[in-house]
Amino acid sequence: MDNLKAVRDYWTTSIVDIKPGEWALWGYPVEQLAGNLTFVQTIWLTLRGEIPDQRKAELLEAAMVASVDGGPMSPSCSIASMAATCGVGLNSAVASGINVLGDVHGGAGQECMAVLYAIDGRTREGADLDAAIAAEIDGLKFVPGFGHRFHPIDPRAVRLMQLLDRAAANKIIDGKFLEMGKRIEASLQKRKGKHIPLNIDGASAVIFAELGFPAALGRGIFILSRAVGLLAHAWEQTQEGRRIKGPVPPEVSYTYVGPAHRELEARFKREG
Repeated sequence: MDNLKAVRDYWTTSIVDIKPGEWALWGYPVEQLAGNLTFVQTIWLTLRGEIPDQRKAELLEAAMVASVDGGPMSPSCSIASMAATCGVGLNSAVASGINVLGDVHGGAGQECMAVLYAIDGRTREGADLDAAIAAEIDGLKFVPGFGHRFHPIDPRAVRLMQLLDRAAANKIIDGKFLEMGKRIEASLQKRKGKHIPLNIDGASAVIFAELGFPAALGRGIFILSRAVGLLAHAWEQTQEGRRIKGPVPPEVSYTYVGPAHRELEARFKREG
C-alpha cells in the first residue's frame, strides 16, 4: 500500500478530478460547466483555477479571435498545409505548424508581455514611466509587438486597442499596460522618426497583461488561437487532393550555389 500511495502522490494536480462517473475541473462538475461557460471562460478556468467575469472573458476572446489565422504564406500555416499532403493526418499537420511557433514566429506577444512586466517592475520601484520604458527598449533592435512587415497599420491591433480603451473607460481593466503600450508607440516614433504602431502581438500582449496572465503563458494562449487557422488550412489542403505539396510549384526550381559537378577521385573508389 505504501508503494501504491507513493505512485499516486507522484502525480498530483489541482486542475482536474476524475473518478468513475465524476469529472470536475477545478472542483466544478464538467456537466455544470457545459452549456453555461463559454470556451474562453473554460480556458481561463483551466489555466488559472477561477471563472472570469464575462466582460474580461470577452476581452480575452477578442484577442484570440484576432490571432486565429496568419494567412497561407505564414510559415506555420504553409507548413501545416504542406504536411497535410504527406499522408500524416490532420493532427500531425496541425502539430507540424505549431512546432514552428517559436521565439521569432509566434513569440512576439509573449516577449512583449515580458517587456511590459519589466517596465511595470521598474515603475513599482519608483521609476518614472517614460524612464522605465527607455531603460527597457533602448538598445533593442526590434521592440516585440510593434511594427509589421506587411501592414503599415495592423487592423487587428486597431480593433483590440478600441476594445481596450472601452474596457479601461468602463473600469473593466486597470489600464496601466494599455498606457504603456501607447507610451512605447510614442517613444518609438520619437526615436525612429516614423510611426511604428502596435501590431496584433503587441495589442494581444496588452490584453493578456491587463487580464493578469503570466508572460510565460502568452505564446501558449496564442497557439490555442492559431491552431484553429492551422486546422483550417490543413483541412482545405486535403480537399484539393494534392500529394506531397512543396514550398513552390513543381515547375519552379531552386538555385544551386555549391561546387561545380566533379568526378569522384580514384582514391575514394572501391574495386568492383
